[in-house]
Amino acid sequence: MPSPSLSRAALTVEPWQRGGFGLYVHWPFCEAKCPYCDFNSHVTAFIDQKRWADALAAEVRRWAAVTPGRVLSSIFFGGGTPSLMTPDTVDTVLRAAQDGWTWANDIEITLEANPRSVEAARFRGFADAGVNRVSLGVQSLREDDLRRLGRLHNAAEARAAFDIAQATFDRVSFDLIYARQGQTRDAWRDELTEALSMAADHLSLYQLTIEPSTAFWDRRQAGGLRGLPDEDLGADLFEMTQDICGAAGMPAYEVSNHARPGAESRHNLVYWRSGDWIGVGPGAHGRVTLDGQRRSNAGWLAPGKWLTEAESGSGDESVEILTAEDRDAEHLMMGLRLTEGLDVDGLGAIADEPAFQHAVSDLIANGLLWAEDGRIGTTPQGRLLLNAVIAELMPG
Repeated sequence: MPSPSLSRAALTVEPWQRGGFGLYVHWPFCEAKCPYCDFNSHVTAFIDQKRWADALAAEVRRWAAVTPGRVLSSIFFGGGTPSLMTPDTVDTVLRAAQDGWTWANDIEITLEANPRSVEAARFRGFADAGVNRVSLGVQSLREDDLRRLGRLHNAAEARAAFDIAQATFDRVSFDLIYARQGQTRDAWRDELTEALSMAADHLSLYQLTIEPSTAFWDRRQAGGLRGLPDEDLGADLFEMTQDICGAAGMPAYEVSNHARPGAESRHNLVYWRSGDWIGVGPGAHGRVTLDGQRRSNAGWLAPGKWLTEAESGSGDESVEILTAEDRDAEHLMMGLRLTEGLDVDGLGAIADEPAFQHAVSDLIANGLLWAEDGRIGTTPQGRLLLNAVIAELMPG
């Protein structure tokens, strides 16, 4: 493909305006902490749902007051295990969001759920509150692997939860983790084929990664966690995933996410297309452009600390203005995750640097990057080496 024209046109539309505007709500509580999880999640015996609902709604209203006139395209309840929220809690937050912003006619409202916390009545309550999309944390359809992953549900519960979700919501996604201990190519092919037969419109398929500060990390450091795939097998499993899902009509639109055409997660596209989003809840992050400056906010991590601070006026531990370099680097890192790539016009000063232009040419020549009509993106081979590709293109 031809090299992109890196002499950029006048930037009349900011990246956030192209990417949309969303709200992320973090619910930090779980029944149990999974050994691979490095998210901000906590196990507690009692949750005052009314107090948490009021605090989350207050944070939504606070941010709405400084972003008037925005059209909200997506809301995402993540965690943690948001299906441990009561429908009344979800309703309280959604009412605050509806009071604060104009909702897009086709707004996407997603709630993450674990199979153990799924009940038909609770799902109907979420739907009545306004949720129209559910993402189920299935993680595996195999009993032994569910136990190894520390999941509390079994495969039968996962399938039953999917059936309940599909009967209640128009759009259903679920997650699977692969490259697990002892997993073979044939075993993953069979499991993925079964998952595709369940007729979800979206699948998030993640390679197992061992992150610091997790139980799996400690176990591996102590010489345990044997049977994880080597680099070659991991690459084979990734390529197999792309081929099988593509043939089934669910191609990858992002490194780890597959969807039928039109069923892509609109909320996640806000992130990857460098849109703006409000983040509320313990440890939630947001990106908001005000007066031409892109701001990053992060909520207090500890749930108790966040709750008392939110009740006192703000749950944010930090708010900072991103430099132009940080903003452009984020746009590059996020956009290259997408199969569609990114607009070079949205990269700011990075695209003018000779080192960047030289790196683009080299990566194209090596078959890791494509360029067409003012856009750049990673090839299938480039997505296998995504971190290295990004490192080549980053300034400095």
